[in-house]
This record gives sequence, structure tokens and C-alpha cells, in this order.
Amino acid sequence: MKIDKKEVLKALETISVPGEGQNMVESGAVTNVQIFGEEVEVDVTIKNPSLQARKKTEVEILKTIHELVYEKAKIKVNLKVDAPAKPQVNQIKGKPIKGIQNVVAVASGKGGVGKSTVTANLAVTLAKMGFKVGLLDTDIYGPSMPIMFDVANERPLSINVDGKNKMKPVENYGVKMLSIGFFTQPNQAVIWRGPMASKALNQMIFDAHWDELDFLLLDLPPGTGDIHLSIMQSLPVTGAVVVSTPQEIALADARKGVAMFQQEAINVPVLGIVENMAYFTPEELPENKYFIFGKDGAKNLAEDLTVPFLGEIPLVQSIREAGDVGRPAALQTASPIEEAFEELTKNMVQELVRRNKDLPPTEAIKITTMAGCSAVKKK
Repeated sequence: MKIDKKEVLKALETISVPGEGQNMVESGAVTNVQIFGEEVEVDVTIKNPSLQARKKTEVEILKTIHELVYEKAKIKVNLKVDAPAKPQVNQIKGKPIKGIQNVVAVASGKGGVGKSTVTANLAVTLAKMGFKVGLLDTDIYGPSMPIMFDVANERPLSINVDGKNKMKPVENYGVKMLSIGFFTQPNQAVIWRGPMASKALNQMIFDAHWDELDFLLLDLPPGTGDIHLSIMQSLPVTGAVVVSTPQEIALADARKGVAMFQQEAINVPVLGIVENMAYFTPEELPENKYFIFGKDGAKNLAEDLTVPFLGEIPLVQSIREAGDVGRPAALQTASPIEEAFEELTKNMVQELVRRNKDLPPTEAIKITTMAGCSAVKKK
């Protein structure tokens, strides 16, 4: 079949340019279309430099030409980014911690969506894959990692490193860990103000001997507040993962969590969104799925925000039980739960590799004015 160039251009007019509103032919984003029999080559230039925008543009071009022109067309998309230079807003070059390759923040806008459970299982899955993994529990007021890793009664040791006293993280299941929970009693409430909490976090970050790590996971507290800013001022965070359940009330806050990382003064790449408690399958009806909190909510949010969807984790009783007894569920060999967390972890690592290939290192932020603390307005 001979493909008509006019039909291809007409099809491309149905696609909007990410962040611009106009279709890609009208805006001039499509710079050239060449037809060679059943082969179509499209040259496109967009202004949005994000991985998500590039990926979405390429996928939409392929899908649209196959659906509207010819389903067997062989399509090549030559995508170029022509992003306008942006002034640096309240950012300084961060000094990475020696030996730590990637710092990944795991966040949620709302509490109770299973963010800490997802973080714990990501950590042990990465360790099973052979990576060197550290985990920093940054939830000063509600630390849960010591219980989830069955080390609640452990205490970090003091060791001498190059003439300086450093904290040696507690280790279990191949994961090195620090948490304020190691320094408080089980019935003791932490009632510190923000500056004191931030100081404790800095001590756990910089006064610890993490040694060589491929990944340092940060289990952030819910919300978008003082602790989050303190972390991102202290560390050049490589990327962020946002956890949500499918229900609307959680998605509204997850949207704010993504917006926080994308704010110009913070500018941390969002590696993707995780849908936790996606569905429930009774043991006696293994083929049935009950969408208790709604269906595909986080998946649809990821598509709406043009960020990757990393995967879904079902609502399973043994995941909760595993966390309570201190053995993360991803350690259950040859189980559907292990498979779900392995798929999630592989997707996260894949997005991290893409991010490190295509984007420069993230800088630690320095917020010098109240502009860095203002509400985020997405156009």
C-alpha cells in the first residue's frame, strides 16, 4: 500500500504538543514527513525536555498513524528537543555523599496509602537483585522501618572512620538502615519542632557510614512540608517515586506530591507513580479481582501528568502480616507478591537508568526566599 503524506499530516493534526495546547502540525513541531512505500519517517521538535513528554509524543505518533492511516506502516520518529534556556531558580550545586550512586525519595501526599510498605519491599527486592542498598526512614514522628525489618531492638554502633566517629547503620535482609526509631523508646512520642527534626535528619545522613551504595531509598513522611524541603536541601535526590491508592481522595494528594517535586525551585525528576492496594483477590476465588478503592486511579493519574506508571500492588493480607512481623513480603519466594514487587522494582530501575542517561545530575536546592515555599500552581 502506498501511504499518502497528506493523510499522515492530517492524522498528526489530532495530536497535541505536550504543554503547548496546539496540535503538532499547526505549532510547527512536525518539521518534516517522508514517505518511502510503507515506511513513514517523521521529524518532530518539542520544547518540553522531560522524558515523559518525549515518550508520550513518540507513542502517540506511532499509535495515531497506525490507527488513522495504515496499521502496518513502519514508522520512525526522529524526536528533537529545543527547550528554551531557563534561569536557575534558588538552586546550587549539591555535594553527593561519597559512595552513594543514586538517592531515590519515596513519597505520598496522603498517609495510610502504604508508602513505607512499598519502600521496604523495594529495598529488599533491590538487595535480592544484587544491588547495595541503604534505607533512611525520614519520618521523624512516625518511624516504622525498625518494625518492618525486625530490628526494633537494635541500636546503631559508633565506629571510627578516618579519625571521625560515625554511626554504623543497622543491617537486615541485605539493607542498611537508619531511623529515629532506633533512638527513641516504643512508647515515647517525638514532639520536636521543624528545625530540631531537620537537624536529626542531617545527622543520620551525614554522620553515618553508609559506605558504598547503589541506592539510598528515602522513606519520606506524608505531605509536602518542612521535612521534604530539608531533605532536598541536604541531598541531590536522583529521582522520586510517588505512592497512591486508586481512590480519588488519595489521588488528589498524590497529584500535589508530584507537583512538589516538579516545582521549578525543587526540580527533582519523578520516576513514576505506584498504585498500592489496587485490587483484592480472595484466596478461594483466585481469578476474581475486586476494586475496593476504585480501578486504575493512579494509572490514569500517571497518564494525565505524563509521568511513568511503575506498577500496581494488590491488597493482600500477607503483605500487612509480613510488615508486622518484620519480614517484608517481597521475600516470599515464588509468590505473586514477589513477582509484583519485582516488576515494580525493575520498572523503577529502568526509569532511573533513562533518567541518568538523558538528564544531568540533580542539584541540591537552596531555598532563599518564600517563593520556594509557595503553593504550586500547575498551568
